[in-house]
Amino acid sequence: MQLIKISKCLSLILVVLLLVGCQSKKETTLLFVGSFTDKKPGEGIHVYEFNTETGEAALKFTLDSVTNTSFLKLSNNGKYLYSVMDSQMPYHGKIGAFAVDSINGKIELINSQDCGGLNPAHIDIDKTGNFLASSQYSDGSLSLFKIKKDGSLNSHSQVLRFKDSSVVNSRQEASHIHSSNFSPDNNFLLAHDLGADKIRGFSFNSNMKDSLLHNEKQIKMKPGSGPRHFTFHPNGKFGYSIAELSGKITAFNYKYGQLEFFKDYQSYQKQQDIYRAADIHISPDGNFLYASNRGPEEDSISIFSVNQENGTLTLIGHEPTYGEHPRNFVIDPSGKFLLVANQFTDNIVVFSRDTMTGKLSKLPKEIVVDNPSSLQMRTYSVGL
Repeated sequence: MQLIKISKCLSLILVVLLLVGCQSKKETTLLFVGSFTDKKPGEGIHVYEFNTETGEAALKFTLDSVTNTSFLKLSNNGKYLYSVMDSQMPYHGKIGAFAVDSINGKIELINSQDCGGLNPAHIDIDKTGNFLASSQYSDGSLSLFKIKKDGSLNSHSQVLRFKDSSVVNSRQEASHIHSSNFSPDNNFLLAHDLGADKIRGFSFNSNMKDSLLHNEKQIKMKPGSGPRHFTFHPNGKFGYSIAELSGKITAFNYKYGQLEFFKDYQSYQKQQDIYRAADIHISPDGNFLYASNRGPEEDSISIFSVNQENGTLTLIGHEPTYGEHPRNFVIDPSGKFLLVANQFTDNIVVFSRDTMTGKLSKLPKEIVVDNPSSLQMRTYSVGL
């Protein structure tokens, strides 16, 4: 009888411990916003706690006294945030490394390094989390950095500079590397040269002590298109480029460093004399592709369904961004929301996303922040 009582007590204690354990952790989703600061020190990065039930955001932290922190990238494990600094300035920009305090929703600078060129516009991190690529727009350069175990950056191990041009004299008088992306197999880096109408592919080996980019192969885009940003499909078989100057999305088959063109799609709803297509992303389930279109006559998000067998796109429709100059946007980790940064109207608009149809519905609450340009989101498990 005594043994039965002891057994029941132990069982009760075990249940209590399990309940406490379950209650000791919760999830929080953080939104990181990078902004232009009018080329002077100001409030460059904001951190918000995002409610994945209501779509509302609460400000947790503001990083002040930084200049033009206009593009952000979270590390693969979410522990570190990397930001361009001093973009669009007449001197070399920097890449800043920040530690993320997910419990309190804060970031703290670890270190920063010269990016190796003028006007850093984009950052990507390889699949191992050990290397960072920075794309510089104004002088057409591409830099590679080693990331240390504590998240800090070594000085750049390589800077490649390109001299080229294309047919639009006002925008393509020289090479302009607008972004770069490590391939799904992590064996290549693809750099998108808006000024030369080329995607420049480089071999990359993350297992080497000095993993440098080499063996450049060029993929020529249509003259005057201006390739800007790029995304790979989650299945690794397809890639999609958004061309700023033509306003078109170009679809490719991807296999071991090779992009094989198969179709162009118009991103804008209206035909215009000038196009300023900006950003491109695919939903976490791979079923839908979205792109942002920045005026001058249309500020919108284009919505396409994706055939996961052959990569073809089918237009679903366009959603206005309820603001001007939608530079970047992000789909939250749950896939239920899409947030758009309207730079010229100082607002981030939150849409609920129908995961079955891909369509967007504007929610009433907006986030007001000066000159938002880059968005990153991640869901963290945090202790109570």
